[in-house]
Amino acid sequence: MLKRIVNYLKNNRIDCHTDKSARNDRVCHYGRFAFYRKFAFTLAETLIVMGIIGVVAALTLPNLNSSTGEKEKVAKVKKIYQNLNDAFGRAQAVYGPVNEWCNNYSGSCKNRHLERLTEFLKTTKICNSTSICYVSMHEGSVPPQSYSKSAVLADGTLIAIRNTNNGFDDSLLLVDIDGPNKGKNRAGFDIFEFQYGKDKGVHVEDIDRLFLGDNSYVEYNDNIGGTASIATCWVINFGNMDYLKTTDGTTCPDGTKLTFGGNHSCK
Repeated sequence: MLKRIVNYLKNNRIDCHTDKSARNDRVCHYGRFAFYRKFAFTLAETLIVMGIIGVVAALTLPNLNSSTGEKEKVAKVKKIYQNLNDAFGRAQAVYGPVNEWCNNYSGSCKNRHLERLTEFLKTTKICNSTSICYVSMHEGSVPPQSYSKSAVLADGTLIAIRNTNNGFDDSLLLVDIDGPNKGKNRAGFDIFEFQYGKDKGVHVEDIDRLFLGDNSYVEYNDNIGGTASIATCWVINFGNMDYLKTTDGTTCPDGTKLTFGGNHSCK
């Protein structure tokens, strides 16, 4: 029986390598039997495709990673803003208005502000002159500065009391979103600054003074990311860090300008 089948296939075979219709159909017919041809890429074709994919990935991944990293930072700045506001409100509810916590600008007053804020925050370390976790910040032309009245929160963020101003609304609170031992320690990149006081709670720089041209603030439209407080105002209000994409703090790659009163993103 097997011998008869073999003889039948030999007598009725269609050569798929010479039969045009068989090649086009990608099938070789043997009588009532059909055997499909298998097609594959050559090694050279595979290498060319892999090379193209590699080039495309090299061009797109850096921008994708940068965009993702900036979104994470924006989310973290907004989260610490919310947490600080909550902690500050609870501290004032327990201890009274912040301007009554102490009545001077000394280190002891900064310590008291820090202690009462961190009582309502999840912290892993309270820092002082003997337990050092200073944040060094280089802001524009100002030499790096250190702040010893600080604390490290459970998520790694460092907060530091920069200036108490007797508890009025321009007391300053510095935030290093990736902690004291990571990042660039650069204003607007990983270091941000909030104001706080008895009337406004924790807040950012008044945006109206920035784009309406107040004489003492108009220069910040020339370098949005150059100062921690101005960068913080931008991030909280507009939800991006596009000033990092600029060549000079305001000029986008396409030539458009970032301003508080107009364009808020680089396309």
